[in-house]
Amino acid sequence: MKNYFPLLFLILTTLQGQIERVEPPFWWEGMEEKKLQLLLYDQNIATLEPRVSGMQLVEVKRTENSNYLFLYFDLSDQKPGTFTIELYQKGQKKRSIPYTIKSRSDLVRKESFDASDVIYLLMPDRFANGNPDNDSHPLLTDKQNRADQDGRHGGDLEGIIQHLDYLQELGVTALWSTPLCEDNDAQVSYHTYAQSDLYKIDPRFGTNWDYKRLADELHQRDMKLIMDYVTNHWGVEHWMIKDLPTSDWIHQFEKYTNTNHRKEIHSDPYASEIDRKELLQGWFVPSMADLNQSQPLLLDYLIQNAIWWIEFAGVDGFRVDTFPYNNPKPMTLWLEAIRKEYPNFNIVGEGWMHNTVHLSYWQENSAVAAIQEFNSKLPSVMDFTLNDAIVTAFKEHNDYWEHGMTRIYKNLQNDFLYPNINKVLIFSENHDTNRINDFYPDFKTYKRMMTVLMTLRGIPQIYYGTEIGMTGKKENGDGAIRKDFPGGWSSDPQNAFKDQGRNSIQKKYFNFTKKIVNWRKTQPAIHFGKTLHFVPQNDVYVYFRIADDTRVMVVVNNSLENQTLSLDRFSEGIEGKKKGWEVLTEQTVDLEKSLKINAETAYIIELN
Repeated sequence: MKNYFPLLFLILTTLQGQIERVEPPFWWEGMEEKKLQLLLYDQNIATLEPRVSGMQLVEVKRTENSNYLFLYFDLSDQKPGTFTIELYQKGQKKRSIPYTIKSRSDLVRKESFDASDVIYLLMPDRFANGNPDNDSHPLLTDKQNRADQDGRHGGDLEGIIQHLDYLQELGVTALWSTPLCEDNDAQVSYHTYAQSDLYKIDPRFGTNWDYKRLADELHQRDMKLIMDYVTNHWGVEHWMIKDLPTSDWIHQFEKYTNTNHRKEIHSDPYASEIDRKELLQGWFVPSMADLNQSQPLLLDYLIQNAIWWIEFAGVDGFRVDTFPYNNPKPMTLWLEAIRKEYPNFNIVGEGWMHNTVHLSYWQENSAVAAIQEFNSKLPSVMDFTLNDAIVTAFKEHNDYWEHGMTRIYKNLQNDFLYPNINKVLIFSENHDTNRINDFYPDFKTYKRMMTVLMTLRGIPQIYYGTEIGMTGKKENGDGAIRKDFPGGWSSDPQNAFKDQGRNSIQKKYFNFTKKIVNWRKTQPAIHFGKTLHFVPQNDVYVYFRIADDTRVMVVVNNSLENQTLSLDRFSEGIEGKKKGWEVLTEQTVDLEKSLKINAETAYIIELN
């Protein structure tokens, strides 16, 4: 069967080559949404009249650009098979296009990522080069240059697939890769957020079938694949941006206008219309054209493209880039359409905001958004406010007012603003931030930080290379925080994917991370349990995660002094337990009267 699909795709590509583009390249019967938009693109194709046998054509839409023809079909009673779309001019047949409707695969997964998972974020160009033959491509501008920190280094899908055993050993259960669709920017194209073709994996990463193979390999390991999806913008090299279907396909000003990046405008009761317009319609950067999601043809295109990747590859979830920069009303339709097909499909939106009120506004059923009679329909958001606390708290060794552990404690006090706190994605770093190991260049701090990240509510995400102590400062350029994983290239002097290839420091980081991540997989109280916490004293933060008869006590001593805790204060959480098992040191601890904990140390104590 694996050999059949690439052959079918080759046949269809050859046949459909009679016109320049047919998107989506194929579809499925039995979908919840019975409408199908088919985009045909070729020189003056709108001058032709379509006739279709075997499919019910219900609407033909033309735009001011005669190179586009949008056909809408009703698939309510559609049977699978290959059918013919014929294009006529003055009664004479000019083109004949075969189009395939497939049977839906029963391999489409019914679950998605949730708080039982630990997500591993990687940038494919910087992770591992499994196929050196695709490092550059003759039709794409940016060529491989590993010496340039902003150039393409050659990492690809094959490199990821070859190292899935490493990720499985580490204990992560979900993989989030930054975008993989084609990006034909002349520079920094490895970033891949300025995509130029939404139906094609960038050939420098591999093929669509390689992406499907990655999903299949992950699923065989009971792991999940999260796709990084971009609805706000396309690259200026996108083939549709170079020949716009409609004048309102993208937002355009008399002169170039950048977004003001003031995402809080959505929930600001006093926001001006000019500020709102600049936020939503200004371009993210000059190389990324801002899409107008209110354009009905475009919205249908974005909905179908997202569903196509889920159905084709078996994607388990989305992370949506720059979510608040989109027009919120059509985006609710985009979300509803996806969740209509896949009710349990999780989607997390990036909203880089530093106030829980504004951030929680974006989660589905937010009471804050309800004041404005808005409901985003977005299941999950990224907890940037907790990230702010984490990257500051561990270098402050006192809890005066909002310092040290009190930062994290006070951040959690705002959790009531989230309709579903267990779905919030939590992190200490990602591909846009400083490397946490550069921010905190010592192993003791890493252990405390990782202990907190792996025991708090929500869905934890770690960034590739953190687990071996990789460093990088954003002030030295984005390439500095996106270095190559050592061992991902055959010419690398060391291979940190293997135990024998790691130096002593890398082994410390990896072994600790592996231990705590694999332990987390076994703890339902950490996944979905409630939280009970206590005001930090002397920069010691104590909290419990509780589910049914399972209790986990977390003690974080962030101070520079050893501490002795009187346990009477925590009796509500300890609930009469006399002893516990400390996970990190693998020792039994006495919980009857007091607990001693060394400076700059964290404990995870199982009480059940």
